[in-house]
Amino acid sequence: MLAYVFWHRPAAGAEPAAHEARLSAFHAALAAHPPDGFQGSAALRVSEAPWLPGSGAAYEDWYAVEDWAALGRLNEAAVRGVRAEPHDAVAARAGAGVGAVYGLVSGPPVLAARRASWLAKPPGTDRDAFHAKLEGPGRSVWMRQMVLGPAPEYAVRSDVPIVLPFEARAIEAAAV
Repeated sequence: MLAYVFWHRPAAGAEPAAHEARLSAFHAALAAHPPDGFQGSAALRVSEAPWLPGSGAAYEDWYAVEDWAALGRLNEAAVRGVRAEPHDAVAARAGAGVGAVYGLVSGPPVLAARRASWLAKPPGTDRDAFHAKLEGPGRSVWMRQMVLGPAPEYAVRSDVPIVLPFEARAIEAAAV
């Protein structure tokens, strides 16, 4: 499973409640009319997104798909048909944005977790051993694919606080 993750800020002067309503409408349109291979999405307001330029409210959208081909179908479908109007409504009022693609390493594909620990694998660390130390009950471990964005290499998502044996940046999130 893959997830396209998009961090964004509303344009300067945008009303947060209106932005969140438009964002929710887009995610609802995707859920009601999913492209083939689409596995679900979540829109989150995050306490911070240090790799996202600018300041102000920050959002993190997760779009799960079954594979790379489904990611292409999502890319096409998101701006077409009944999804076009809600997509364009939120995109027209967007400010800064960056994205990345993550692959599910282990655990359930939790998209709307209230917490995420973002980190990089220490140099020289065996990948399988590193993955094993990230795993645990209620954790969803994701690894960035192909270095497509400025975000950290790994995300460990959970609804409960977790302690990792590596330096990580914990970021709180709330569903929009």
